[in-house]
Amino acid sequence: MSLHPQAEAYRAARAAAGTPPLYTQTLAEARAADLAAIRAGSGTVEPVHEVRDTHVPGPAGDLPVRIHRPAGAGPLPTLLYFFGGGWTLGSVDTADGICRRLANAVPCQVVTVGYRLAPEAPFPAAVHDCHAALRFVAAHPAEFGADPARLAVGGDSAGGNLAAAVTLLARDAGPRLAAQLLVYPNTDQTAEAAGDDDPLLFNRRSVAWYRSHYLADPADARDRLASPLLADDLGGLPPALVVTAEHDPLRDEGERYAHRLAAAGVPTTLTRYAGMVHGFFAMPGTFDDGRRAQDQAAAFLRERFGLTEPAEAAPVGTVTGDV
Repeated sequence: MSLHPQAEAYRAARAAAGTPPLYTQTLAEARAADLAAIRAGSGTVEPVHEVRDTHVPGPAGDLPVRIHRPAGAGPLPTLLYFFGGGWTLGSVDTADGICRRLANAVPCQVVTVGYRLAPEAPFPAAVHDCHAALRFVAAHPAEFGADPARLAVGGDSAGGNLAAAVTLLARDAGPRLAAQLLVYPNTDQTAEAAGDDDPLLFNRRSVAWYRSHYLADPADARDRLASPLLADDLGGLPPALVVTAEHDPLRDEGERYAHRLAAAGVPTTLTRYAGMVHGFFAMPGTFDDGRRAQDQAAAFLRERFGLTEPAEAAPVGTVTGDV
């Protein structure tokens, strides 16, 4: 179908404001503009019982983490969330709105990981940072108030790529995961992104720009931690929810990954949000489907954490189902 009316309005607003594509800006400009856009589209900031900034040890020094904890005593199921931004932009602030909403809606504890950014720290630095943070939380559950038997990973865009890569490492080296939440993830760095080059939306040039910063050596594109779709074996990974947007250059590779997970015996639900564009999940203040997708993510995590029975209803305006 064509762009959703809200996506059309978003595109028109960017045109009226003369918003330049991030790939035409300096890194410093792009990093500031990206955070401002996320904040503008994230809607009302939800209060959470506790929000705490701290650090965990990483491969090259301490990593900042932000802990969003809902009310409730005792160890909580815990989601480690990896923010989007093409491995080049973003911080723990980027996903703050998402993490607040998921913490309340599941409810669960959400730990956002401030992994190192490219090009200063190219692949595979971010992957190993995220896995190190996961392992530290799992090894120190009392310090975090986490239930080590109910851990999950998730992320959007580049964060979805990192979550998928971390599940591969966790399968082989621990810890055991209950779920993976992959929102319009990059899964194949060797693939030509789909779609056109509309400068008012995330497009093929955007994908190439981020990739050029992240992969210092183009040969790394074939590494399974850069391109999880190319991994030889996807068996034994945790149940997955894969969310895609119809008008997103990453749609096809995200959906191929969902089908490969299912073929490997991984319980997988794939949902394509019709008419939507890349970034909608992080912008529920702009896109109603962003809120619906966050609700779907919360329902998925509730089920995987054993907090509720499986929910069968699909969000409005989606193509969804077990793969």
